[in-house]
Amino acid sequence: MKRIILIFTFVSLFCIPVFGARPRQCDVCVYGESASGVMAAIQAARMGKSTVLVSKNSHVGGLATSGLTATDINRHTIIGGLAEEFYRRIYDYYLADSVWRNQTRDEFMVSTRKRTFSGKSDARRMQWVYESGVGERIMKQMLAEAGVEVIYGARLDLKKGVVKSGSDIRRIVFEDGSSVAAGMFIDASYEGDLMALAGVSYIVGRESKWQYNETLAGIRLDGEVEMSPYADREGGRLLPYIDAGLWGEEGDADGRTQTYCYRLTLTDDPTNMVPIERPENYDPELYEVVLARKIIGKPDVQLKNIITFTPMPNRKTDTNHLDFVGASYGYPEGDYAERERIERAHKEYALGMLWFLGNDPRVPEHLRTEMKRWGLAADEFADSGHFPYQIYVREARRMVGQEVMTEHNVRRDFRVEARYPVGVGSYMLDCHYVSHVAGDDGKVHIEGNIFTSTRPYPISYYSLVPKAGECGNLLVPVCLSASHVAYASIRMEPTYMVLGQSAAAAAVLALDSGCTVQQIDYGKLKTILTEAGQILTPAESRTK
Repeated sequence: MKRIILIFTFVSLFCIPVFGARPRQCDVCVYGESASGVMAAIQAARMGKSTVLVSKNSHVGGLATSGLTATDINRHTIIGGLAEEFYRRIYDYYLADSVWRNQTRDEFMVSTRKRTFSGKSDARRMQWVYESGVGERIMKQMLAEAGVEVIYGARLDLKKGVVKSGSDIRRIVFEDGSSVAAGMFIDASYEGDLMALAGVSYIVGRESKWQYNETLAGIRLDGEVEMSPYADREGGRLLPYIDAGLWGEEGDADGRTQTYCYRLTLTDDPTNMVPIERPENYDPELYEVVLARKIIGKPDVQLKNIITFTPMPNRKTDTNHLDFVGASYGYPEGDYAERERIERAHKEYALGMLWFLGNDPRVPEHLRTEMKRWGLAADEFADSGHFPYQIYVREARRMVGQEVMTEHNVRRDFRVEARYPVGVGSYMLDCHYVSHVAGDDGKVHIEGNIFTSTRPYPISYYSLVPKAGECGNLLVPVCLSASHVAYASIRMEPTYMVLGQSAAAAAVLALDSGCTVQQIDYGKLKTILTEAGQILTPAESRTK
């Protein structure tokens, strides 16, 4: 008997980490701390379900609280529901004089008016430009008020992170062996790891132009840069991240994603500034394309024409166009070590570009002087060296689900409306460069760029759900089912927020109805979303 007790004690003390502790139980589990995930968790909890939000780091909000605070809202009238509530809380926060430390509200609003589609609507009491830390505090308040449990620092086990029974997910497992069991799951991550591990169909990269009969799909050249792609005059060595030639024919499919970057928060307030230092692996060759395109031969060029300093409150910026072209391809399917390597390279590239502009002797003196006015904001991202914690994953995996949103659904000159809408998109088709290519003409050619208008368009519920039979209790509002072209418009943070809320409402409806997410009654979902203030079609746009 004593031996049996000793064996039991040994197993209890030393084998729990192997077999894993009892999983947390909840009705709805949201994996991914993005703004979409935050809104999904809040919606599920407000509908009375026990809800867990899983963050892979120590934050919530994703890009929306990590530098991308010049929100891509070109039509605020199509934003409703929880996203509208969030932006109204932002508006109310900035009404207080006490939050303006080094400028007034009126001064700021004048500075941002032409940069962020006015930045606010007084009629609707919404404001969509803000400081990252402020946005995260408000999201945490909303989560706490709704009663959402947030698990921080939990990453899926990329080998055995999903346990299924039949076509349903029963629980998800993290790297430390802990797990969460739920009736419904929502993958609101930028990478789509939960979706992929659940065996759901997806794609990485671009479809051919013939797959969905899209005019902008596949490999596509779009102009050239007046410079040599070679590091030496003899043309023997290409500059870094420039392809020697096309890897297929124009219009062909490939596995490449558009460019990633970090959206840095800079300031010119000397009392709140951390100087920009030269990165450890600084390589000036990485910036030769930038130098040739924007500086050489253009002595009057301004810094704002090279990188974008969009004003944010309290003399801060949302700094864009630090794009590292060609360096993101391995990210979507990479393991955590590979992704961390890519993130580190993008961080060094971003800081290196700012160092280059402020210190390289080939840069005109007036540009160097202007660049040295700026530094990292000391009151942002204290736990990551004042550098944003989230890389801008503009595109990773995309589900191939029940319905695929395509160019035909989003272009202004196309008239194919998606059925069963759960939100509205409106941003232009905006795909940053995919590649730089050496041309036979001795110039650098731009590949993959898309920037063209859309019209407000409905987004189908069935683009959020897997194909029938693949998974019956999973919704995917970020890596949703859309072609590369359509995703170039849908991929905006406020749209993700809208779709996160709609996905959660559908998850709760499926739970209450005892059916799969593919089988829900859309009429009931529409009623729930309408009562929650969601805008489902362009015709429902708010006038005030």
